[in-house]
Amino acid sequence: MLTNFCQYDCLYCVNRVSSNVPRARFTVQEVVDLTLDFYRRNCIEGLFLSSGIIQSPDYTMEQVVAVARSLREDHDFRGYIHLKTIPDATPELLAQAGRYADRLSINVELPTEQSLIALAPEKDGGNIRRAMARMAVHISNAKEERKAAAKPTARTTSMAGARPLRATPPRFSPGGQSTQMIVGADASDDRSILATSANLYGSYRLKRVYYSAFSPIPDASRALPLQAPPMVREHRLYQADWLMRFYGYEASEIVPPGHGMLSLEMDPKLAWALAHVDRFPVDLNCAPRELMLRVPGLGVR
Repeated sequence: MLTNFCQYDCLYCVNRVSSNVPRARFTVQEVVDLTLDFYRRNCIEGLFLSSGIIQSPDYTMEQVVAVARSLREDHDFRGYIHLKTIPDATPELLAQAGRYADRLSINVELPTEQSLIALAPEKDGGNIRRAMARMAVHISNAKEERKAAAKPTARTTSMAGARPLRATPPRFSPGGQSTQMIVGADASDDRSILATSANLYGSYRLKRVYYSAFSPIPDASRALPLQAPPMVREHRLYQADWLMRFYGYEASEIVPPGHGMLSLEMDPKLAWALAHVDRFPVDLNCAPRELMLRVPGLGVR
């Protein structure tokens, strides 16, 4: 983290501006030096960099990009870089971030717009989604340009049989983009959370949605729960997310109407099978792959 100073007052965040916590800040060069030192000693494989908002979103994003630029251009850093971007920063800065990062992420923070307004009033859900949409376009265009550059060309060359050379298009966040949602800070149930995730996957071609269980913080607002949600709830959401991404499940069938929460006692795949016993047994010799993937204990490989 570049700094835990922050101008925003998100109620669920320990680093909010009204929080009484010690503050610290690294310079760009300090982060670069620390990253290189740990990397050379094989302590890390890359850098995941985020930051509180200092001075302005643009200034903060400039600092984050400066770290990645220095690592790539000044030190030829070949390790992994994941940058947590700031949706309120200018599109040009977000585009620069994509040149140096292997993956970018923009946090949606909470499952619903209503919760974002209530708990993080300085953040704009519309801006977050517009930034994600621009990122998706950049990532898609960069992939298409690199594919086109890799295709053989009919141009003649000075050497017989030699393949014509083309300038390689600049890369842009080749690992795609991801986001994160806080679980348990608001009243959203698992059905709402998974519906939001499914929408994000479909609309912005995200690689991952990460779920982070809310943890109570000192001097917390009365709007927040007094206790953290069970950690197994976060685990069940990750299992359900896996079912949506790799097993062909729809969010609406993982948590059916009238059941807002995932079972904490059993994994969602087993829960679905027990609720649909009419689909079993399955003849593995002739059943289609999509049905076999519904059998508890069978994986995608």
